[in-house]
Amino acid sequence: GNLLSLTLAFLPLVLTFIIRYRYYFVLFYRAVLVRMWYDCTTGLSREERAFQYVLTHAIPGDPESILETFDLWCSKVEFISNIGPKKGKIMDRILSEHCPLTVLELGSHCGYSTVRIARALPLGARLYSVEMDAINAAIAEKIIRLAGFDDDTVELIVSPSDEVIPRLRADYGLERLDFVFMDHWKKCYRPDLQALEGSGLLGKGSVVLADNVLFPGAPNFLRHVRKSGLYEWKIHRATLEYSKGIRDGMAELVYQGIK
Repeated sequence: GNLLSLTLAFLPLVLTFIIRYRYYFVLFYRAVLVRMWYDCTTGLSREERAFQYVLTHAIPGDPESILETFDLWCSKVEFISNIGPKKGKIMDRILSEHCPLTVLELGSHCGYSTVRIARALPLGARLYSVEMDAINAAIAEKIIRLAGFDDDTVELIVSPSDEVIPRLRADYGLERLDFVFMDHWKKCYRPDLQALEGSGLLGKGSVVLADNVLFPGAPNFLRHVRKSGLYEWKIHRATLEYSKGIRDGMAELVYQGIK
């Protein structure tokens, strides 16, 4: 009797917990359990599965088709933390406002955001995309080329970001970065931003856009942005890509330099 009454007493609490965190349970199911199942049954990595789907369903040479096919796979089949269509539209708008000629992307992953950025760039612009994982970089390369972008538009650099940033001037002849997109390891956001500040490649009006600053979150990065006084900045609030109810946001920083 006591056990039953104890169970009944806790039931509302348990139900409240499940209801409140239901979106996180769904995310865990899609991002972890489904992935483990497919890993065992297909013998392919999640990124390779995404590529196979895009390869067989998208129109080659059509960036729009490739992004839509990716979005469909991520919504209906498995979860991959691309920027996704909602936050992607915010990025599209920022790119069209600034028309950057030299762009740095930190974290290519499967090449989704790389394609999204490349299709929005003006003629003669160049995108340097950095990915430390060689296996993911090989897939990103296939996706980027499938979308129709060549080496002149997109250069893929397979190396950790903290090794690439100090070498951008010497190895790639860069003088200034007009736009930087961060979507790699969140713990790298702050040190990489500080490395960019130290590199002298950020000029007045350079834009840094950082994804997932609220979930999973990048508190040290945001603290640095607030304290440094080097930026005009705002957070574009949105929900996490391909999921409902999980709040996330992108930080948009505009470099002002030392006041």
